Amino acid sequence: MRPTHLGIIGLGAIGGSVARQGKLAGIPTIVGWSPGPAERAIAAQQGALDDAPTRASDVARIADLLILAAPPPANLSQLEAIVPYLKPGALVTDVGSVKRGIVSRAEGLGIGARFAGSHPLAGTHRRGFEASRADLFRGAVVYVTPCRDGADAAREIAHFWREVLDAQPVVLDAALHDAQLAATSHVPQVVASLLGAFLAKHAPPGSSFGPGAADTTRLAASDPALWTEILLMNRDEILPALRALEESLGTVERALEVGDAAALTEWLKRAAQWRQRLG
Repeated sequence: MRPTHLGIIGLGAIGGSVARQGKLAGIPTIVGWSPGPAERAIAAQQGALDDAPTRASDVARIADLLILAAPPPANLSQLEAIVPYLKPGALVTDVGSVKRGIVSRAEGLGIGARFAGSHPLAGTHRRGFEASRADLFRGAVVYVTPCRDGADAAREIAHFWREVLDAQPVVLDAALHDAQLAATSHVPQVVASLLGAFLAKHAPPGSSFGPGAADTTRLAASDPALWTEILLMNRDEILPALRALEESLGTVERALEVGDAAALTEWLKRAAQWRQRLG
């Protein structure tokens, strides 16, 4: 779909980037809301919004497509709050990185035919509207997760990501999405934070850190409150992945304990080959 009225609830890096890019793509009317009056004002002053009402419900009333761009738990609350205000035929999506909960909530609220979740793989570790960009989604993969009987909504929302924001939508079941992201995003966040906590506690005073430490701990600088919510929402998928990681770490420990160079080399080789294929 190509909405004439695009609504965005949440004007941080992701929501703000949707507004900026949508405006450049020629969406006639973009309205947005966030709980911070200053953020709403900045977004309007910088031309990303045509209007920034003081209530989220006022955004929902006029949107042909409504995008929930708050943190995942807040999106769940906002979805429930805005349902009474939706225009007939309006579609709704969100941009959170955990999908089962909000897809289930949409079905429970009776809007499964009008909702599909979205998850753009185009995040930034900075927060707020000032971290938004007008090219954030160009070429980025965006997972679109349908509800039951929501194939039409998923198709229209995927079309929006592709044709308006120049992204690469991939339709994926919400449960498969959460299992995949547990391994490819959520566990890497845990590992980076684990290493950051280890270095903070055990690195000798005055230590210098080279690019290896900087590269492997980059994710540790992510927002703790946001990641606490994400990890808890997807914990049933993350815990088995962490236990598999413990098994791999045990392989390294045993190889070091007995001086098994062959086992250690094979373990390192598998990781190196995977990273080389990634590019």
